Amino acid sequence: MRLDASLHRIGNDIVAAYLVVTPEGVTVIDAGLSGHWRDLVAELASLGLTVADVRGVVLTHGDSDHVGFAERLRRDHGVPVFVHAADADRAKGGPKPATAKQAMKFGPLLGFAAYSLRKGGARTEWLTEVIEVQGGETLDLPGSPQIISMPGHSAGSIAVFVPTVDAVFVGDGLTTRHVLTGADGPQPAPFTDEPAQAIASLHAIVSTTAKWVLPGHGAPWSNGVAAAVAAVESAAADPR
Repeated sequence: MRLDASLHRIGNDIVAAYLVVTPEGVTVIDAGLSGHWRDLVAELASLGLTVADVRGVVLTHGDSDHVGFAERLRRDHGVPVFVHAADADRAKGGPKPATAKQAMKFGPLLGFAAYSLRKGGARTEWLTEVIEVQGGETLDLPGSPQIISMPGHSAGSIAVFVPTVDAVFVGDGLTTRHVLTGADGPQPAPFTDEPAQAIASLHAIVSTTAKWVLPGHGAPWSNGVAAAVAAVESAAADPR
């Protein structure tokens, strides 16, 4: 799915990953589920590219529906995978904290579970090697992605700001489609370790003034980062 000339999405509103495409190569932001490998190859092919053009993968955090095909790229194609140090163990299959009971509706929950199974969610291939980041770095990858520490959903959650495409990739720092309730629009993401911290962390991305806010779950948001953060704060203050 083409969002802009150099900005593409694979997957859908249930689970998504993103490509930043430049003359120097491709940076992948998050790696969805393992079955999104075919989507990756197909999207690259539509651009006249192959996996050999991928220069790096940046993970917004280490959950299974974000690490997806990252290990395959690393192991089989030598592509470096970057993740925050606090989520490195999580990305390697380590334990994650138990989260509070979640609000849910049967239909959206079933849709999320069915899509995840169809895309290999039950066969997660965890990372065996990663390059750790701390936050504040600008990586030497296509688009010069900037790492913004955004703990809350997980201890090592980050946002990735890519000025060349005017986009900030937020992983599960927020969502625009709640996978358990089906509610649309910017709102707090489910399965968050520290919900209050996650909301507070959103202020770190406002200064990017990015047009695009791109979550791991839900539709791409193109109405600006300030409006997205304000909507999440409003939804958090008045949960329904």
